[in-house]
Amino acid sequence: MFDVLANRTYRRLLSAQILSLTGTGLTTVALGLLAYDLAGADAGAVLGTALALKMIAYVGIAPFAAIIAARWPRRRFLVALDLCRAGLVGLLPFVTEIWQIYVLVFVFQAFSAGFTPTFQATIPSILPDEGDYTKALSLSRLAYDLESLFSPLLAALLLTVMNFHWLFAGTAIGFLASAALVVGARLPKMAARAEPAGFRKEALVGLRIYLATPRLRALLALSFAVAAASAMVIVNTVVFVRASLDGTDEQVAIFFACYGLGSMAVALVLPKLLDRFAPRPFMLAGAAVLALGLAGAALGPGYGSALALWALLGLGGSLVQTPAGLLLRRSAHEADRPALFSAQFALSHACWLVTYPLAGWLGAWVGLEATFVVMAACALLGLGVAATLWGTETGLELVHSHPEFSHEHLHVHDAHHQHEHEGWEGPEPHRHPHRHAAQRHAHAFVIDDHHPRWPSD
Repeated sequence: MFDVLANRTYRRLLSAQILSLTGTGLTTVALGLLAYDLAGADAGAVLGTALALKMIAYVGIAPFAAIIAARWPRRRFLVALDLCRAGLVGLLPFVTEIWQIYVLVFVFQAFSAGFTPTFQATIPSILPDEGDYTKALSLSRLAYDLESLFSPLLAALLLTVMNFHWLFAGTAIGFLASAALVVGARLPKMAARAEPAGFRKEALVGLRIYLATPRLRALLALSFAVAAASAMVIVNTVVFVRASLDGTDEQVAIFFACYGLGSMAVALVLPKLLDRFAPRPFMLAGAAVLALGLAGAALGPGYGSALALWALLGLGGSLVQTPAGLLLRRSAHEADRPALFSAQFALSHACWLVTYPLAGWLGAWVGLEATFVVMAACALLGLGVAATLWGTETGLELVHSHPEFSHEHLHVHDAHHQHEHEGWEGPEPHRHPHRHAAQRHAHAFVIDDHHPRWPSD
């Protein structure tokens, strides 16, 4: 898996991602302490609102950020967003009102909604070999899991020698270092769309491809299953350990560690398996594991059994999330990938926008056991919908038919453009009215201007 680190550009970007994630992790800890400093016992409500604003920013901003990313040089865009995030974090120590937290969190997450999918869509261009890209996905998953384990520990160590306000300075330094690494990376030029569309149409390009592709509609259902399980872990672990198990704060940390270790175990072994097998069975199995883990937690397990269930939930989530980038890479041309990654970013976080409050409100109203049952049903629903939508995918190449039609757009003479010329059309790529003869053929099928619908024959 670590062979891909020989690629200097990818190595720099992975380092930038780790620094960015560490900065975000420190911000999460410091933000909680800041909320308590300003709101006291109401800090939970403040953080809950901030998390909701985070998800709203992710869902609402990501598709439009992809349009801006398509018009800027990729490296300049990523560096600018890192610098903006560093500047915003630098303002948090001077916050004196709760509403100021809300404003800064929303704007900060709006910049993250532009950075993360653009960053993710860049990796397939740097690592065009699918095997290398699969390894990169696992390394990215490991980076997320390690951040969730070590950022709180780092914050705890720093808080022994400094005030929590200085954590924001550490966060800003992380983003500045991330920007410096991106500046030194040679990023490939973003492929241009053959036919630029209007702003509204471009904002919907990723969603159109996503919702027209069966494997991606299934991915959305699986993302809902992951969100159901992850929301329970993030929102209710502390309640489960402290109230149901009569545990300590240290044991809460152990539960989160088990969840992360389960996820990391999958990230370490999955690349070799994905070299030999399709991702579909692993991803569906992951959703099944999530449903079983949530159902098991509803039975009131003891301490040891509960730790095993939390590791199982981490394992199931990673089985779904690690190969997700592979599905996105296979489902669009390079020029459309930023829009498609942005669509996945927005839609997957829309699932969180539903499951976060559902896990919190149900836990408070009907108790944890009933809430675990409801969330297990949500995961099972996601599994059932995904299995139905995905069908039995046998390969990326599909036999399909094209009717005869004529249109005009910028093109090169590929398999879909074999036509006569009069001599005035100029070198490729060029634009002129041209006719497509009716044909039936097979190739790796993705939704684009020549393939607006998934073939049914």
